[in-house]
Amino acid sequence: MFDRSLLDILCCPETRGKLSMADESTLSSLNSAISAGSVKNVGGERVTEPLTEALVSEDGKRLYPIREDIPVLLTDEAIALSLEEK
Repeated sequence: MFDRSLLDILCCPETRGKLSMADESTLSSLNSAISAGSVKNVGGERVTEPLTEALVSEDGKRLYPIREDIPVLLTDEAIALSLEEK
């Protein structure tokens, strides 16, 4: 499980804004889309593994996966959550 105390020091690599944990609703709908094969990250690669935890940017436009309890804060690994970035 991701150490939530790290949220005080981590920031979005794109905007430098705060990050928060993705809620269950966001993860559920995103995992449904991943199962359907319709999710790509910002770098253009298809996302194939479901997410159990993720961080969302302060503006709500990007989601950063957490893999094996480590947040992947790379711009190309982010998943765009807004229509204009997809």
